[in-house]
Amino acid sequence: MQKRPNPRGNPNQDKFAHIRINEQITNVASIRLVSDEGSDIVTLEEALKRAKEANLDLVEVSGDQDVHVCKLIDFGKYKFELLKKTKEAKKKQHVVTVKEIKIRPRIDNHDFEIKKRHALEFLQKGDKVKVTLRFRGREMVHSEIGMNIVNRFVEDLKEHASPEKMPVHDGKTIVVVMNPISEKTKG
Repeated sequence: MQKRPNPRGNPNQDKFAHIRINEQITNVASIRLVSDEGSDIVTLEEALKRAKEANLDLVEVSGDQDVHVCKLIDFGKYKFELLKKTKEAKKKQHVVTVKEIKIRPRIDNHDFEIKKRHALEFLQKGDKVKVTLRFRGREMVHSEIGMNIVNRFVEDLKEHASPEKMPVHDGKTIVVVMNPISEKTKG
């Protein structure tokens, strides 16, 4: 049974497509060979011979120089180390997400405190918080009440977050986005 190719391909394969190794290095008369013993300029054939003797791969490190720079290394181990470094770097990244808190102009005090507590949890995790107050029907007549509630929300969280800009009245909604204040800027 013949194996079908993966339509998405191997995601790790593309990362090493630009690196030339062994016989892929062509159109070069001499190269600078870097190894554990030091570096010296040799012909390509001599470098390939040394790589075979040492049971290593000849890897082109820099091909944009007058004399191409190549290294004697185990390419499989080199690929593994690069993949390990990129995975480690991804682990340390924190993706900032925007969490939305929806409130109403006639919100009760207890409900307001719960919404504020949820926003505080999001901010402590490092997420942005978008506070949206939505008016319905005749509530639009008293839009200042809604603006007061949003301003109170911003004021209560000012120790933990700062607004990107002041609350904006946009049609039937009032919106403000709060950025978390890091521990470094607090101190």
